[in-house]
This record gives sequence, structure tokens and C-alpha cells, in this order.
Amino acid sequence: MASPSTTSVWLTTAQVPSYSPLTSDTSADVCVVGGGIAGLTVAYLLTQVGKSVVVIEDGAVGSGMTGVTTAHLVNALDDRYFELERLHGERGSRLAAESHTAAIDRIESIVARERIACDFTRLDGYLFCAPEQDEAYLDRELAAIHRAGLHNVVKNGRTPLSFDTGPCLRFPSQAQFHPVKYLSGLAEAIERGGGRIYAGTHATQITGGAAATVSTAGGTVTAGSIVVATNVPVNDLVVVHTKQAPYMTYVIGAQVPRDSVPLALYWDTGDPYHYVRVQPGVDGDHDLLIVGGEDHKSGQADDIAHRHGRLEAWARERFPSMGDVVYRWGGQVMETVDGLAFIGRNPMDDDNVYVVTGDSGNGLTHGTIAGILLTDLILKRHNPWEALYDPGRITLRAAGEFAKEAVNTAAQYTDWVTGGDVAAVDEIAKDSGAVVRRGATKVAIYRDATGSLHERSAVCPHLGCIVAWNPAEKTWDCPCHGSRFDKFGGVINGPANVGLLKT
Repeated sequence: MASPSTTSVWLTTAQVPSYSPLTSDTSADVCVVGGGIAGLTVAYLLTQVGKSVVVIEDGAVGSGMTGVTTAHLVNALDDRYFELERLHGERGSRLAAESHTAAIDRIESIVARERIACDFTRLDGYLFCAPEQDEAYLDRELAAIHRAGLHNVVKNGRTPLSFDTGPCLRFPSQAQFHPVKYLSGLAEAIERGGGRIYAGTHATQITGGAAATVSTAGGTVTAGSIVVATNVPVNDLVVVHTKQAPYMTYVIGAQVPRDSVPLALYWDTGDPYHYVRVQPGVDGDHDLLIVGGEDHKSGQADDIAHRHGRLEAWARERFPSMGDVVYRWGGQVMETVDGLAFIGRNPMDDDNVYVVTGDSGNGLTHGTIAGILLTDLILKRHNPWEALYDPGRITLRAAGEFAKEAVNTAAQYTDWVTGGDVAAVDEIAKDSGAVVRRGATKVAIYRDATGSLHERSAVCPHLGCIVAWNPAEKTWDCPCHGSRFDKFGGVINGPANVGLLKT
């Protein structure tokens, strides 16, 4: 049997159209930096009202976190409604439910209007207890859900799964789709609306104000407004990054007999929790069971190589018909201190620079909310969600979480004075990496399949933390603010905007 793919099923089974890099100066009403769901949604909605839009993407459209999501479209949020109510009040909890519901509806309407073949399906979602939780937890959450206005959520005796999950909450009218096929359709609709998309175009500098510009190696985009939708903002050092923390999450995709697992979305209440869905009809006889979980703080786990294996063991215990694991992959989520994304004007920046970050595990709906909200802000239209998602907000009831994350981040700088992962370079296996101490500094060394060594500074160019090797993803991950680099040191995730430096 061949080894499972380390690329997500979405990037394996679909491809967005290819776009050329920017090669000359240009201008637009709005320049969007980032080609994931948030960037393309705001670009699409702006072209629909006649605005000229330029989208630039560092890699290929959809090659970032949108291409590795498990594509749950839900108003059943990862951060419980009783917790959102504590942090944001009952009105804030209601607005969160309203906005995520509206995001699912907006995706459905775009799919219908643009005739995007992306497997969009409405279905139920089920939240059931992990062994360490009891039924009272569900009762508490259900009461908060109803106060948030989701009165159609009910408590059932069990889920439709073959194993006994015990009591659960059923969330009707959730949805799933193929995210890369959806992005492909969005991109084509943007171009039909007059928008321009440039891939392989790295933003080297972002400047707001009267002469707002995005500089790249191939040319400069001058715009009336700039939207930074790069998953994590690459245009500031500190302000937003102190209010969110990066977590890696892992996914497996395994074959199951066709129609053997009821089509629905499933989540348990564990910490970290598990999330499950089915992608129907991968071939004539099988569906694909997609199982995720095993989250940990980025760059802060020493058992990463075992995370996919633990997911597989958890799934096989509950789905005995599960066959071969054919996909293994991972992604990074940004958890904010108060459970909701940061969407709006960039703090301590010019008024025409906007950011979206802090997906909090619900990146597809948060990204769609960003498209709706940022379009309204740019067009100077009222939006009732503005204050709830304001990147400059200070949630006093989240002060404890803010302090805990600050202490955690500060602790990572002690890596400067510790030893390396290995004592000698000879200990690094082929197709693997390790941090090695060399005098007063540290070096990130990757040994490729031929045995050749590739060395870069282990110091993250964002704010100087020491990166860690991720053996599951073959990446260098920063434990402070979530910058990630490929095995050769090239930047693949902000807030760093350049790769690891040469030694």
C-alpha cells in the first residue's frame, strides 16, 4: 500500500485556475492581499457593486489554510455559546450566532447565483460528550444556544452514528462543501466582474493613507483601501498578535464503505476535541471519512509524529468499517482570547487598512463574515457586527486568557539559552529536521532525502522566537505567534513576511 498523501483531499481532488504574477504597477479601488476565502469573498462582493479590485496571493489561490480546512460550515461554534455569552454578553452571543448563520446562507446564495459545482450540502450537526464531560454540560450549552436565538437546536438521545455517543445536541441547517472548488468558482466570478487576480505575488510592504500602496517584486498596487486577508496579518508586528495564539490541528481521511456513515457533521466536547464529516462518493464503493483533532500550541509539542496515529486509533475504535488511511494533513488555527475573529480596521494604522484574522476554528464562516463586514465598512454602510469583531476591541472578561497567553509566549524565549534538539548534525535523519546550537545562536537544519543539508537561522524573523521542527508537516513552526516556514526556510504563514535567514 502506498503511503498516505500529506496533501489535503481538497488540494488533491481540485485545482483553482492558474494566475500569473503581477509584473507592472497598477491601481484599483481596493487591493486585497490574500487568496483564501476571506480575501476572495470580499473581492467578489465588491466587484458585485462595481468596485475595481486587485487580489494578490503569495502562492496559488487556495493554497493556504482554506485549502486544508475540513470544511464544516456551522453556527455550532468551537467556543461554546455559554463562554461567548460570558465574554461578550447575551447580545454579543446573539450577534455571533446571527453572523455565522448569515455566512452559511451567503455561501449558499453565491453557490446558486454563480452555479458553482462544489458539493454544497445542507445537513445536521451533532455535538456529543467526550468521556470526561457529562450531560449537564450539554444542558448548559443548550440554554445558552437558545438565548443566542438558535431555537431550532434540540437535545437528542444519541447521534445517528453506529456507536453509542450518549445524549447530543442536534444543530439543523449546517452545511459542508468542497472549499477549493468553491474558491475556484469565486475566483472565476471575480474575473467576470472585472476583478484581477495575481498569484505568486508576495506583498513586501503595505502602506495605508491617502496614497495607499502594496509593494511587490513585480510592481506596486495603488488603492483606495487595502484588505490584509493573509490568515495572520503580515503588516504589523504586535497589536493583534498579542490577542491570539496559534494551534496546529491534524486530519486523516480514510475510506469507508459507501453510505456506511450517516451524512452529518459530528463533534465531541473533548479538549482537544474531535471533529468528523463524510465526503461522499470518492469512488464507486467508498466514501471518505474525514477525522480531525489532536490540537496543540504551534511549536510546543514533543509528540507531533504520533498525532495522526492517535487520530487513527480514535477513529478505528468508533468506525470499525474504516479502511485505509489515504490522506494525512494538518493546518493552523488562530485562537483569539475571546473566541471570535478580528475583522475590521487595523489598529494603530490608517483608516483605509483592514485586516481579518483569528479564525478560532471556524475559518470558513469567519472568512465569509469578513467578506460581508469589510465590504460594508469600505462602502461606509452600517453593519451591526462591526463592534463585535473590531480588531481593536478589549474584552475585559478575557483578561485572564490574555495574561496566560502572554506568559506562555514570554516563556518561549527561554529557548535561546537551551541546547539544541540534537547534539550533532549526524543525528538528523534523512527527510527530517532539527534545531542545533552553534555557539551563541541556533540553526534550523533540514537533511533532504539525498542526505544533503539545508541550513537557516532558527530565529523567527517576526519577533525573534526559536522555531521548532514539525515532523508531521515537515515545517518549521514558531511557538510565539504562529509563523510557519517550509523545510527549506521559506515563509508559508505569517506574521513573518520573509523566510528564515541564511546562516
